[in-house]
Amino acid sequence: MTPNVRRELIPRDNALDLIRALNAMKEEAHTAARTWELLNEDGQVPAAPPYTVLLQHAAGAQDLSRGILRITSDFAHSPHHTSHVGSNVLAKLAWATTTSSNAAPQFAETAEYALSLPRSTSPADRNHITNKMVLSHATGRAYLRRTSASLRTAAEQLADHLGFQRFLTQLNPQEGPPTPPPPRPSSRNR
Repeated sequence: MTPNVRRELIPRDNALDLIRALNAMKEEAHTAARTWELLNEDGQVPAAPPYTVLLQHAAGAQDLSRGILRITSDFAHSPHHTSHVGSNVLAKLAWATTTSSNAAPQFAETAEYALSLPRSTSPADRNHITNKMVLSHATGRAYLRRTSASLRTAAEQLADHLGFQRFLTQLNPQEGPPTPPPPRPSSRNR
């Protein structure tokens, strides 16, 4: 392998560790987007939305965002982020960082609206607050779905990179010192 190709390769163990971390966070974001609900079984906003549950959605999204930010920062400080695949992975991680950090404020707004809903004085105010609450919560879940998709793509890019490495290894199984030629017959035996 040429030095240029070798420089482009992300070490297998590093890539596998990152893939595992990305898959775990992808699942966390996907599960949250699927299970964090505001509406009841009838598809209606409850008369008294659970403020503490909605606040927990905000806290969970914030924790997820912090984890993604940490992984993105670590990868950005690694020498691998400058390779072709590394820059693509970093772009996906940057997008996941942005979308995950946008989810938490949406859930916090939802909780804020839930807290102000019982204090609304007119049906029009109540309807307005309810609509804002539904929109904020749906937006937060959408950000989590985008986060999950971006993390999935980054992990797939790394997995493809590992496949490319295996392919290169098969083409050039062992690079090392050339094997010495077989010994020549000595002149003593003639």
